[in-house]
Amino acid sequence: MTKIRLQGLSPVSETLLLPLYWRAAESQRPDAVLKDDKALELVNALDYDFAQLKGQAFDQLTTAMRSRQFDRCARAFLSQHPHGVVVQLGCGLDTRFYRVDNGTVQWYDLDLPEVIAFRRQLLPETERCRFLASSALDYSWMDAVGDPAGRAFLFLAEGVLMYLEPAQVRDLVLALRDRFPASELMFDALSPLAIWIHRLNPAVRKVAQQLHWALRDHRELERWGAGIRLLNAWSYFEEPEPRLGWARLLRLIPLLRNEALILHYRLQ
Repeated sequence: MTKIRLQGLSPVSETLLLPLYWRAAESQRPDAVLKDDKALELVNALDYDFAQLKGQAFDQLTTAMRSRQFDRCARAFLSQHPHGVVVQLGCGLDTRFYRVDNGTVQWYDLDLPEVIAFRRQLLPETERCRFLASSALDYSWMDAVGDPAGRAFLFLAEGVLMYLEPAQVRDLVLALRDRFPASELMFDALSPLAIWIHRLNPAVRKVAQQLHWALRDHRELERWGAGIRLLNAWSYFEEPEPRLGWARLLRLIPLLRNEALILHYRLQ
């Protein structure tokens, strides 16, 4: 079987390989917190030296925990809105559709044209799982998902917003609020301290140098404008996951407990 070579991707876009590999590696553990057979299939289909990404057990675990939490939110949303619309911003090579598909959801995976072109070599586009080749900041993609009237929308941005400038994040959130009233938005965010710590990690140092947006207070978005309401804030260290080991003690330190959060908002 001929493997697919990694071509045409910018350094930023190449970051899609990190979560893909870690989800695949996690899936092979007997105590896996996330099973992603499709990710393993993609890793095996790529002509790439993934050995350089090995040996990062903590990053693998937290990446899997993050994906699991996004999956939980998507499933909960679809249990309430079986015919809802889910849009993944900056999808990379994410395979969430295969993990949470309920048979009726309308799904959109959005990323830069170079990423979507690469994605098409590995994953099929279907009537209910469509690909959008666009920057999330080019709001013309919103036209492609159709009229929001009478439809429930969930927007997912996993490992994405921290790569944008602060003003870009604010404008994007407000654009989603205005265009898709009563929609939901879920994303992960890092504090300034967490970004600094990431830059000390050899495995992600190159990636972390490209991080721009840090969130100091998860209530900050509610001050950006009317109709933005926090539904839930989830911390890795509050999760009773045995493999976190000593890191669970960070939940006892207010300064560190909320350095990396997954946040869920309603956009009225």
